[in-house]
Amino acid sequence: MGDNGGASLSAQLRRGDLLDPACPSREALKHVTSRWGVLTLMVLRDGTLRFSELRRRVGGVSERMLAQTLRWLEDDGLVARRSYPVVPPHVEYSLTPLGEEAAARVAALADWIETNLPRILAAQGEPAA
Repeated sequence: MGDNGGASLSAQLRRGDLLDPACPSREALKHVTSRWGVLTLMVLRDGTLRFSELRRRVGGVSERMLAQTLRWLEDDGLVARRSYPVVPPHVEYSLTPLGEEAAARVAALADWIETNLPRILAAQGEPAA
């Protein structure tokens, strides 16, 4: 996990080292901060949803990409998947307690982006929407 800058090994293992390319925390970072990861976490803050409802709410995501994103977030312990043995299949997704924590943090970043969008667009040389 790279040079720990004098921190104890146990402290570094608890925190991780995102700057080290070999640190497994980078995979979780990729999943949580990907465009679809952020939007999926934000939408699930409103409650449990079926796949089709989730896809409608996360505008522009393909079925394949949403399924992959949900698998990543489920593997990371952020999303719970519940399948009901009925025909047609009924599957629901919801945030776990860990997912609720992550969703709150990405929502804060999303709020900051939306609040500062006029400044961001001005920096890009585009008119504000």
